[in-house]
Amino acid sequence: MKIDLHVHSGHSTRPSQWILQKIGCPESFTKPQFIYDRARELGMDLVTITDHNTIDGALSIAHLPGAFVSVEITTYFPEDGCKAHVLALNIDEETFAEIQKIRENIYDLAAFLKREKVIHVSAHPLYGVNGKLTPEHVGKLLLLFSHFELNGAREGAANSALERITANLTPEIIERLANRHGIEPAAGEPWKKHLTGGSDDHSGLHIARRHTEAPFTASLPEFLEALAAGRILPRGRDAKPENMAHTLYSIGYQFYDSKLSLGKYAGKDVCINFLDNALRPGLPREQTMLGRVQTYFSAKRYGRRCDAADSGKSRVNEPKEMIFREAARIILGDPDLRRVSLGERSASQGRSKDWFRFVSQATNRVLSVFAGQFFDNVSGLNVFDIFKTIGSAGALYTVTAPFFAAYSMFNEDRIAAVGIENYILGGAAKPTGNIAVAHFTDTLGEVNGVARTLRNSQDTAMRLGKKMSLLACDPDLPEGEPGIRNFTPIGVFELPEYPEQKIFYPPLLDIIRHVFECKYTHIHSSTPGPMGLAALLASRILKLPIHGTYHTQIPQYAKQLTGDDQMEELVWKYTIWYYNQMDTVFAPSQATADELAAKGVSRDKITVYPRGVDTALYHPSKKNGFLKSRGVFDGVNLLYAGRLSKEKNLDMLVDAFKLLSRKDDRFNLILAGDGPMVGDLKKSLHGERAVFTGFLSCDELANCYSSCDLFVFPSLTDTFGNVVMEAQASGLPVIVGNAGGPRENVIHGETGLVLDSVDPLVWANTIGDLLSDDGRLKNMGRAARAMMENRTFEDAFKRTWELYEAARL
Repeated sequence: MKIDLHVHSGHSTRPSQWILQKIGCPESFTKPQFIYDRARELGMDLVTITDHNTIDGALSIAHLPGAFVSVEITTYFPEDGCKAHVLALNIDEETFAEIQKIRENIYDLAAFLKREKVIHVSAHPLYGVNGKLTPEHVGKLLLLFSHFELNGAREGAANSALERITANLTPEIIERLANRHGIEPAAGEPWKKHLTGGSDDHSGLHIARRHTEAPFTASLPEFLEALAAGRILPRGRDAKPENMAHTLYSIGYQFYDSKLSLGKYAGKDVCINFLDNALRPGLPREQTMLGRVQTYFSAKRYGRRCDAADSGKSRVNEPKEMIFREAARIILGDPDLRRVSLGERSASQGRSKDWFRFVSQATNRVLSVFAGQFFDNVSGLNVFDIFKTIGSAGALYTVTAPFFAAYSMFNEDRIAAVGIENYILGGAAKPTGNIAVAHFTDTLGEVNGVARTLRNSQDTAMRLGKKMSLLACDPDLPEGEPGIRNFTPIGVFELPEYPEQKIFYPPLLDIIRHVFECKYTHIHSSTPGPMGLAALLASRILKLPIHGTYHTQIPQYAKQLTGDDQMEELVWKYTIWYYNQMDTVFAPSQATADELAAKGVSRDKITVYPRGVDTALYHPSKKNGFLKSRGVFDGVNLLYAGRLSKEKNLDMLVDAFKLLSRKDDRFNLILAGDGPMVGDLKKSLHGERAVFTGFLSCDELANCYSSCDLFVFPSLTDTFGNVVMEAQASGLPVIVGNAGGPRENVIHGETGLVLDSVDPLVWANTIGDLLSDDGRLKNMGRAARAMMENRTFEDAFKRTWELYEAARL
């Protein structure tokens, strides 16, 4: 015989989920008769209802064949108030009354149930009902109870951990727990535990998802005898966060239906039809002919609103209007969702998937509109409109909160289960296991040192067997790159001052689901853009540590690009806020660390992390006549490599090169890279011995370095400057400015020069003097290579990974 031993009805009135408490909603609206009918329909031979601390629901169906009375008892560990739930099965009213008197104390309750021979089960024993559960509490439960539930509403990892714990208990473990907690275990063989299955359904959507089977039984007494003896099998499947979220939405919908009579609109409106059929348990409501006509015209009406919004004619962008409009667009454009709207339902598991897809798409549509408005207002410094947009976007939180709550609870369960299992079976409460890092970036598709560093990190991680994935959101990235998860953007904003620089809006729910499903233990944000915000959101929801790298001096770039002091100040405020949300801030240089601290980032959070270079790729031996292929056959070669953009101080370099060339026409300026200044630079250098290589692959860049004589890097805004290390690894002396991070990678007078000036004449004279001293030039090149041989990328990666180890949960 089969039975779902854990189901709630509308008589469970006190919700444990904060989101239901927030709206004043009961825990369930399911009618007892519906539970009975649905359970029998799904093949259950027996039916019971286990409401919280009441048997009213169970009593209302007790007269039906195969039904009996049960309850879910809320009890407490008196020493600290930790809450636990216990199922008491097949009880009468007198027994229930006695339970109510002593249920506040779990020790008294357990003794009473054993003494009265009431069959009982510890429900979802690895779930902290009120946030106080520790591994030690679970140890006490193992001493107090013999039956434990695999719960159909909880995370699979928790159920799997419970199965391993109960399967591997030994007399020695029970003795250790008994001695530690001073609890006398049950007589007989207390290390032998029995597992039951129950759905813990609250919405009517997932009844019998998990259930209990007792083979070779044909009556309630036989079933209960088998249950008590442990001759039972837990059946069914675990839940996913999408199922939990679907349940919360369903309960919320049933609550508002009871208050606002939403059902009267069902069958008349496309959106309400969909909500009713996706969220209400039971059969679809019958649709009248008039209702079909009304639904048809509502679809037409929503279609006109969508067309007006797309053409820019609609000025109605209030959150409610926008959400309904975009919801209708999604429903009408998706054949599967349209069928749900028409009452053609799938199984509950399929409905949960449909609902996730719908909410994700609706959130993406509305978020894209809000994000566009926000960046328009930021670029125009419309402060009041910025806050209005942020306030309106808050409506999205209401739409997505059940998913956020579900993912948060499930990941918390998963993390807790690891610690509990280790404590019970291994005697240690500290979680163990492999570190897995989700590394978020907004710039993977760009041509710069940050993107190259990220790709090098990913390659090194794969080579060393470390689990790290790069998470990006860029439609131009190649598909299927190993170790990279690229999400399709839901929208884009193009910076007016930087036409080729695009800001892509990521799909938030898809990202949260990915991070959860891949079981990442750490989150790293390499940029504070939209993907960086998604990283922060994921860390908060999933309660994972988050580290951030400050790669780029974004506020200074904003000032140089816009010429606006207010914009720089606004970007600084956001930057400091963002990095203060991190658990650890990785600064690429001491200068950057000091600047962040001076601006307001907590110094306790900041660490200067090791950086390295690929000393095998960037090597003096790579000289192969690369420049001849670019038309350079003679002369002395000065190299700049990097982005050709305003913030790199290239105007000064051009002026210095022209001054140098007037004294000696042997010099060539090689500009390796691409960027928005390439057109202006070509005009400025017209007629000069200058070569623009365009974008170079890593191998081509290595050849280019080794084919030149001196590397010059005038940027004053770089936080690190990978190219400075690559050039030195290739045997080139370097000249850099006395600002930012690059200067920390040069030993002044040994591997290169650090100039405390932005005067083109000073640069021209310094370059000319160094190039005229061939012996000094070669000695610096040898010293540069020797220094970089001690700073390999692999060693730097290993030291960075140790920082993750130190910050593990």
